[in-house]
Amino acid sequence: MFISIPILFTLDSLFPLNLPENNKLFARVVVDENNRPLRSFADKNGIWRYPIKLHQVSPLYIEALINYEDRWFWHHPGINPLSLLRAAIQNVTNNKIVSGGSTLSMQVARILHPHKRSLWGKSKQLLRTLQLEWQLDKKQILQIYLNTAPFGGTIEGVQAASFTYLNKSAQELTHAEAALLAVLPQAPTRYRPDLHAQAAQNARNKVLQRLVDFDVWRQDIVDDALLEQVFSFNYRPKQLAPLLARRLLNHSNGQSVVKSTIDSDLQLALQDSLTSYMTGLPKQSSAAILVVENKSSAVKAYIGTADFANVQRHGYVDMVQAIRSPGSTLKPFIYGLALDEGLIHSQSLLADVPRSWGDYRPSNFNGAFNGPVAAADALQRSLNMPAVDLLERYGVNRFVAQLENAGLTLSIPGGKPNLAIILGGAGTSLEQLVESYSAFANQGKVSQLRFLQKELMQDKQTRNLLSPESAWVIQELLAGIERPGSIDTFASSLQEGNMAWKTGTSYGFRDSWAIGVTKEYTLGVWLGRPDGTAMPGHYGSVSAGPLLFNVADRLNLSAQQITKPDKVTKETICWPLGTRKSENRVSDCQVEHQAWIIDDTVPPTWHTSDVDAWQSGLFTFWSNPQSKLRVSMDCSMLPKKVNSVAVWPKVLEPWIKIKHRRFKLIPMLDPQCASPDIASSATLKITGIEEGSIYRKSGNKGKTPSVWLKSIGGLGTHNWYINGKHSYQIKPNQAKEHLLSTIGKQQIIVQDQQGNSDMVTLYVE
Repeated sequence: MFISIPILFTLDSLFPLNLPENNKLFARVVVDENNRPLRSFADKNGIWRYPIKLHQVSPLYIEALINYEDRWFWHHPGINPLSLLRAAIQNVTNNKIVSGGSTLSMQVARILHPHKRSLWGKSKQLLRTLQLEWQLDKKQILQIYLNTAPFGGTIEGVQAASFTYLNKSAQELTHAEAALLAVLPQAPTRYRPDLHAQAAQNARNKVLQRLVDFDVWRQDIVDDALLEQVFSFNYRPKQLAPLLARRLLNHSNGQSVVKSTIDSDLQLALQDSLTSYMTGLPKQSSAAILVVENKSSAVKAYIGTADFANVQRHGYVDMVQAIRSPGSTLKPFIYGLALDEGLIHSQSLLADVPRSWGDYRPSNFNGAFNGPVAAADALQRSLNMPAVDLLERYGVNRFVAQLENAGLTLSIPGGKPNLAIILGGAGTSLEQLVESYSAFANQGKVSQLRFLQKELMQDKQTRNLLSPESAWVIQELLAGIERPGSIDTFASSLQEGNMAWKTGTSYGFRDSWAIGVTKEYTLGVWLGRPDGTAMPGHYGSVSAGPLLFNVADRLNLSAQQITKPDKVTKETICWPLGTRKSENRVSDCQVEHQAWIIDDTVPPTWHTSDVDAWQSGLFTFWSNPQSKLRVSMDCSMLPKKVNSVAVWPKVLEPWIKIKHRRFKLIPMLDPQCASPDIASSATLKITGIEEGSIYRKSGNKGKTPSVWLKSIGGLGTHNWYINGKHSYQIKPNQAKEHLLSTIGKQQIIVQDQQGNSDMVTLYVE
C-alpha cells in the first residue's frame, strides 16, 4: 500500500486531468445587470459555454439530472458496477446498444478526455474516472458536468443551453424545463428542441414519469409539467450591445463572465426602436444612443451603431466613442460658467447682431439676427453670436481647461483653443457629452461613467464643472425648450418640461446631436454618417430631437424634478440696465423680465468695459431747463440741469422699439450752446430701400431684381450682412449692387466700425 501511493502520485502528475481551469474551456460572455447574456464569444473551437456555479443552478434541474442519469451519484466511487452490468446485459440481449452504464463521473471523464468506442477507450475512461474522483469531490465533479455537458451543436453546459433554448438562466427553470435539459445530453442532436420538438417532448415526458416513479416529484406537479409544450426555438446568438461587449471584453483581464451595468430589456427596446427609426434615414447613415443613471453613473443602455451587421451603415464603428464635431452642444457649459463667474443672470441682455472677432465672422443657423435677446432665450434658441460673445468674455483657454478638468477633453484642430469651439469647431464623443451633461442633474459634479457591476461597489469619484446653483438654472432653462413631435403617437408618458435637452448640428450637416437630462437619467443620441460625409436636411432638432424623446418615453420617468438650491431665487429685472426693478427709476425700466439669480447677485448689462458699440447704461447729460434741449457742461447759459436716461447698446438700435432708441431718449443739441464733443453717436442709415418692400421678376424671362446697398452716416468702413452672412465691405459714400437671387424674406444689415447699425427687411417673390 505504501508503494502504490507514490506510484499513483507519479502517474497523476505525468498524466494530469484536462480540467476546465487548466485549458480554458469556457466561452466568454458579457452579461447585463441581471446576469443575462448580451453577447457571447465562442472559445477557440467555436464552442459556447457559459460558466455557472452549482449553487446558481435550479435545484429542480439537479434533482431531475441525478435521479434520471445517476441515482447513486453521491455514494459510488465514480463507477457503478451494477449499472455497468445492467447495461452490458441489455446490450447483449438486444444485439445493439440500448443503454449505457456510465455514471455522471464517467461522463465527465469522457468529456475531459474523449476516446474511441473500444475496450481500450473504455478502460482509459474508467481510469480517468477514478483519477477524477480521487482529485475532486462530488460537487466539483457535478459542476464540471453542468458546464461541459453537450446540448446540441456548439452548445455545451446547462447555462448556455438554458439561455439558448429557453431564453432564461438555469437558475429559473420550471419542472418541465429542468426535465428537458436533464435528458438533452443523452442525444443532443436527436432531442434538440429547436430542430426536433416532438422528440424532445417525448424524452422529457419520460424523465418526468420516472421522477414520479422514484417519488422525487409529486404526481400533480408532473401532470402540470406535462401540459407545457416544447417549442421549436430558432436560436440566434445574442447580439445586444455588441460593440460595448467587445469593448468590455478587451478590458476584462481574461474573465469568462463580464458583468455589465446594462439593462437588457431597455437595451432591446431601444435597439428595436432605433431599427424602426432608421428606415427613414439614408442607407449610409448610422446612429448611437447612450443612457446613464445619474445617481450611480451606471450605463443602462449603449447602442454604438444602428445596425451591427450592416456594412453600408458602417455597423462595425462604435459611434458612442467616435470623435465628432459637437455642434452647439457645448453652449450650456459656457452659459453655466458665465453664471458662476457673475457675468450674467438668466435674463441678462445679450446681443444677437453681426459681429466679427478678427477674421472670424460667425452667423446663426437660420441666417438671420434677432437683436436684443435674454440669456435664457439665446440658449434655448441656440443663437450663435451671444454664445461666441460669452466665450470671449469668459476666456476660451479658461473654458477649455475647465471642461478638461471635469473630464471633457476637446480635440481641437491645430491644438490651439479658439472661439469656434463653442459652435462645434472641436471634437468630442457622445460618451463624453453625456457624462458631462450629467452635471446638470448632479449639482454641477461629473463622475466617470460606469460600465461594470464591480465598479458600482467602488466609491464614486466626482469632479466639479459647475456650481449646484448654475447647474440647476441651466437645466431649468433647457427644460423650457418645446418638445418636438414624438415618433410614436402613443409615446406620451414624458411630461412636458420634465426633461432638459439641447440639440447640436455640426458644420455641413455631418452630425446631429440631442442630449437630455432628467432627475434620474442623462441620455444622448447621435445621428450621421460614420464616414463623415454630409446628410443635408438632417440636423439636431428635426432628426436627433425626436429620437431623443423616443428614448426618454421608454424610460418610465417619474414626475420628480431636480431640487432647486436655496441660493437660487427669482427677481424682477429691467432692461436695458439689467438690474433689479427696485433699483431702477420707472422711466429706466423699459422692459421687465423674471430672472433666476444666484446668491442674491444681479450682474448689470455690460457697459463699463465694452467697446463703444456695446456702450449702454445711464447716459448723463446737461440740459436747458427752458428748452429741454441738451447743452454742454461748460455752457455759460444758466441755470443748467443734469439729467440721465437708460440707453441700450448701440448695436441693438435697429431692433428695439423706436421709443427706446437714443434719438428719442436723448434730447437734440440746443443750437444756442452746442459742442461737437457731446454727440451721442454717429447715426447710420440705409438709403434707397424701403422697409417691407416686395421685389419680383418682370415676367418669367425677366432679369433677377437687385438693390443698391447705400448708407449715410456712420464712421469708417461699412460692413453689410445679407441674411446673417457677411457679404460686402464698402467704404463710406460708396454703393454696391446686390442681386436678389434668393426667394423669400431678406434681412439686410449695415454696421460701421463703432457698432452703429441699421436694418431693413424686404421680400423677394
